[in-house]
Amino acid sequence: MKQVPIKLGPLALLLTVISICLSVLAILTFTTARADKSLAEKYAETVATRCALETEGQRFLRDLDEALRQGDGGFLAALEREGELYAKRLTLDGTDLNIAFRLTGEGKPELLRWRIYREWTEDLDIGNLWPGNQQAETP
Repeated sequence: MKQVPIKLGPLALLLTVISICLSVLAILTFTTARADKSLAEKYAETVATRCALETEGQRFLRDLDEALRQGDGGFLAALEREGELYAKRLTLDGTDLNIAFRLTGEGKPELLRWRIYREWTEDLDIGNLWPGNQQAETP
């Protein structure tokens, strides 16, 4: 019986290409998952900060309502004031909640502003990259 020789050259080349492609896809999947996890953690921190500020703001409004019902003028005196507008700023982890209200004719607070914001500063540090607008130093 005569045996037919098996040529492994093309098969080995195909398996090599497939294994390289799978390795590259595995590395891309891992780095993408790690970046998604990092972004999700940052978002979770932001949401936790915002929820904590919202809770503190609601507590402030509850305390304000109680103080107005009891006629406590010292509570209002401790707030920032511009004309008939009262303001309160709550800060947590660099994020601010700015609350502004005025008192109506019946002495009840009318909420005018409830704004959560974070000051943004541009990061100008580009590491050791060439900025492109300077002449290269010649030795």
